[in-house]
Amino acid sequence: MSESYDVVIIGGGPGGYNCAIRAGQLGLKTACVEMRETLGGTCLNVGCIPSKALLHASELYETAAKDFEGFGIRTGELSFDLKTMMGRKDEAVAGLTKGVAGLLKKNKVDHIRGKGRIAGKGEVVVEDADGKTQTLKTKHIVIATGSEVTPLPGVEIDEKRVVSSTGALSLEKVPGKLVLIGAGVIGLELGSVWRRLGAEVTVVEYLDRILPGMDGEIAKQAQKIFAKQGMSFKLGRKVTGVSEGAGGQLSVATEAAAGGSEEVLEADTVLVCIGRRPYTEGLGLETVGIETDRRGFIANDHWQTGAENVWVVGDCTHGAMLAHKAEDEGVACAERIAGKAGHVNYNAIPGVVYTNPEIASVGQTEEQLKAAGRAYKVGKFPFLANSRARANHETDGLVKVLADAKTDEVLGVHMIGKGVGEMIAEAALALEFRAASEDIARTSHPHPTMTEAIRQAAMGVEGWTMQA
Repeated sequence: MSESYDVVIIGGGPGGYNCAIRAGQLGLKTACVEMRETLGGTCLNVGCIPSKALLHASELYETAAKDFEGFGIRTGELSFDLKTMMGRKDEAVAGLTKGVAGLLKKNKVDHIRGKGRIAGKGEVVVEDADGKTQTLKTKHIVIATGSEVTPLPGVEIDEKRVVSSTGALSLEKVPGKLVLIGAGVIGLELGSVWRRLGAEVTVVEYLDRILPGMDGEIAKQAQKIFAKQGMSFKLGRKVTGVSEGAGGQLSVATEAAAGGSEEVLEADTVLVCIGRRPYTEGLGLETVGIETDRRGFIANDHWQTGAENVWVVGDCTHGAMLAHKAEDEGVACAERIAGKAGHVNYNAIPGVVYTNPEIASVGQTEEQLKAAGRAYKVGKFPFLANSRARANHETDGLVKVLADAKTDEVLGVHMIGKGVGEMIAEAALALEFRAASEDIARTSHPHPTMTEAIRQAAMGVEGWTMQA
């Protein structure tokens, strides 16, 4: 059995399904192949969406437990039902994945269930759950297979007691002691969920800092806040093994990253979050002459691989592993296939850590600007001086604006504070339009809002902050 298409996309995550939708809008006959039962990829099924559901629920619980009384709200005895919390998470996931299926149908995209692989120029073979195969003929192939959890050598993940981010979203009870391996975005988000619900969380990180790649000053602020909330950090250490100790507890063996100085930590649950790797094995890349690098990434030139009419977007190619980066690439790739000028400004892609407080960033960090030898100015504003933050008793954090010392062009904006994930889009827009810090400083912001901190920080670039 075979059918012919203009575009066949392997992978139904944010990169794949958005590429499919845009291709359908542009009048291309399109198929989207997904091996999961549901569309949405890691993001909707076992990543962004379920984690945000648990982050929101656990934050509401902690706020009720710790903050309500200070606002004059009395609730009586407080408890939570983990099963119900997980049910609400699953309900959100189910609704959104069905929504994606509906969008494909609306845009006349064929959703084909099964595992896809390239079988030569213009051919994709799809094998369903029963082992039956069908061949799709196509003018263009888009690889959008995403990423998978990076394993830690010497540590076996069983998704019960030693879990990845996937298992951490479905624990049946709150662990007494949780050892989190890796102080990156995913680990800190999931660690904060279980800390709020009562776990004692210890974070082990190979590097000497948390949140590698983010602005150093913001990362230091974050670590101080998280430590104050109850997380403990062991930086500059590596995990050498996990074993079951006396009494059934897990023993996590660690040593200094440089070697020596051994320490064993006890845990009920171990969460391994040391990153993700591209899912590119078994795709039949060799049939069209594509080779990956040693980490599994596929190189591209504006999403065009080295093979004719074979494209790649999202986590399986280089760049930040972010759902919205994949989405932008998927849209631009579809536009290029249709003969249009697809484009992505990688410098204006924001990143958010959905802890409490949130951390958000776009553009270059101070460390990157120093390494490049670029002269810049800095404007900062603390939420402690923001009227809305003071009224809400949510004063942790600050906003930092970096601008070119000569032209005043905004080069980077970095924030830590309540709800900054919703505020960073203003900064991304400023970078997209190559705004000056003065443009932000002279733009009216509503009062009282947290967004005024962005304006005040922009004023600070030229030394005329008004409210601090």
